[in-house]
Amino acid sequence: MAWILIVFLILLGGLIAPFGDLLGTKIGKARFSILKLRPKKTATIITIITGGFISSISIGLLLLISEEFRQRLFVDIPFLQKTLDESKKALIPLQEERRILEEKINIKEKELNKLKSDVKDFRSGNVVIKKGQTLFIAQVNSNPKVKFDLAKIYNSADKYVQKIVIPSKKEIKNILLWKPTDISEIERVATKGGNWIILIKAATNVLKGDNFVFVYPELLQNKIIVRKGEVITSEILINNDLDYKNINFKIRTLLRKTRDQIKSKGSITNEITTRGDFIKKIIDSLDTNRNIKYKLEVVSLRDSKTSDPILVDLTITEE
Repeated sequence: MAWILIVFLILLGGLIAPFGDLLGTKIGKARFSILKLRPKKTATIITIITGGFISSISIGLLLLISEEFRQRLFVDIPFLQKTLDESKKALIPLQEERRILEEKINIKEKELNKLKSDVKDFRSGNVVIKKGQTLFIAQVNSNPKVKFDLAKIYNSADKYVQKIVIPSKKEIKNILLWKPTDISEIERVATKGGNWIILIKAATNVLKGDNFVFVYPELLQNKIIVRKGEVITSEILINNDLDYKNINFKIRTLLRKTRDQIKSKGSITNEITTRGDFIKKIIDSLDTNRNIKYKLEVVSLRDSKTSDPILVDLTITEE
């Protein structure tokens, strides 16, 4: 639109110039006089007035046909400046949000690059310890020499991990790296009294041949999870379930529920040791000719604490 206005003004100026000159010439030849002025001066004044009149018409036409021209001609500069200042103020929090978002993006990009590196390491088969993996489990009893006992645990864990990460290295050295605050916290809690289980876990993925392994501890109270004779879980068998396939499925489901149950109580073991052939025992106990229900129960055979394997038996009774 702007270039059209420029062309229009150039053409208009070209038209005004000869018209004004022609008008002045004719008035001069006619010896026309205004206010007793000499004809020459009268012609000059009329030429000026005519030029101004034509310019006014030009501006009027521009105002009529061009909204952009009207806005530029009658714009309120102070108002625009105020609007600009307000816009700048409104932009400040947006710039801060942008900075925060850029920081988050950078963090996520670093995490993504780390993840890509970890995936690459996994694919190449070099990872021998995964992040969060439990490396060592030990029991700690509160006593006056608890710091000495903890030092022995740290040393044993160090030797064990070194065999995993650098199995060919004969020289014994400290491979585990701890936060001093973690060790202080373990000592503080352990000296309060009680029976505890310490879990030493990997803080990062570890590649074979790494010289150091960053670790962190978890300290759990070594409490009774299940007692001898306690029914941990149970399941009902109906007449339709009394075949080998269904009984086997029921037992596996029951043992899975048992594992979930002891985990929810605080056990860290993944082992549930069973005694005898459950399926044969159950089938021998069933009377498939009678339309009755049977109740299967998983019963603990001993007291088991936080880190102890769970030894269970399965009993079946009529409902």
